Amino acid sequence: QVQLVESGGGLVQTGGSLRLSCAASGRTFSTYSMVGWFRQAPGKEREFVAAIRWSGSITYYADSVKGRFTISGDNPKNTVYLQMNSLKAEDTAVYYCAASSSSMQTMSRISNKYRYDYWGQGTQVTVSS
Repeated sequence: QVQLVESGGGLVQTGGSLRLSCAASGRTFSTYSMVGWFRQAPGKEREFVAAIRWSGSITYYADSVKGRFTISGDNPKNTVYLQMNSLKAEDTAVYYCAASSSSMQTMSRISNKYRYDYWGQGTQVTVSS
């Protein structure tokens, strides 16, 4: 059974940093086409944050986090990370890790939450001003 478990969330001040982790069990990340991070703030839709194409380690980012967030993968640990720097109040949300087996070549598909098959339970990130 595939399971994704996020960790690393918490409370941080504006301008601070956090690193989120997503550990997979039951299946290795290398067998997925794409692994991504999404977030959902209260009363809002779940939105794309970043993704990594495991083969080639190609990364993709939402414009709102480009230059501040970095997604990376660790094959031996079967873990994906999201390093978040220069955090803003608007980054406050529950952050979810997701994995997809679908072939995705365009940003419209990569950022589409419905193309991801497996999801973690989420980790809360709160940025206080």
